[in-house]
Formats: sequence, C-alpha cells, structure tokens
Amino acid sequence: QVQLVESGGGLAQPGGSLTLSCAASALTYVIGWFRQAPGKEREGVACISGAEGSTYYADSVKGRFTVARAHDSDTVYLQMNSLKSDDTAVYYCATVCWTTEGGSWGQGTQVTVSS
Repeated sequence: QVQLVESGGGLAQPGGSLTLSCAASALTYVIGWFRQAPGKEREGVACISGAEGSTYYADSVKGRFTVARAHDSDTVYLQMNSLKSDDTAVYYCATVCWTTEGGSWGQGTQVTVSS
C-alpha cells in the first residue's frame, strides 16, 4: 500500500500563498487533494491523474490552486494562491480523487488563513 506524507501547511494571510507537498512511497498515477474544515465534511479540491498528468479542480479553487507532479520524484504539489479565510482546513492527499472511499491517505496538514 502506498504511503503518503503531506507537508507545507501553516499560517497565511488572506491573499497570500502556500505550497503543500505530498510525498508518496511509490509512483502513483492518481493523487487527489482534499480538505476538511471544522464541522464540515471532507471535500475534494484538486486531482492529478494519468501519465500525462491531467488536472482537475473544484469550482471553489479553480484559478487559485494548481496541482502538479515533480519531474524527478514521487511528489505532488498543491500551489495555493489568493488564499481566503474559507480555505482554512486540514488538507489531505490521497490515492483517489473526489471520493473519500478507499485509497491511501496521508495524515493531513493544517492550513490557516487569517490576518
């Protein structure tokens, strides 16, 4: 089973940026990014899949977040720009996209957007 480790979370100001990393223990062609805010359900925000690295985004982050795969490692990044307070959540990467069923999951990393 693939193991995933997220990093890069922290505190950012509204309008600021953060980059999250998801390091996988083996090559996986599908990585989904999810987030869970307090009192809310976990939701998918971005997905990268296939050898060609096709990317998909939730409407709430489209145009602000970018998911990309490193060329020389099994690491996937989530570049988050123009952050809003609504982006505050624990962010997870997983070997599935959009569904919270199945797959392997990382432990999560906290992102807080606040002035």
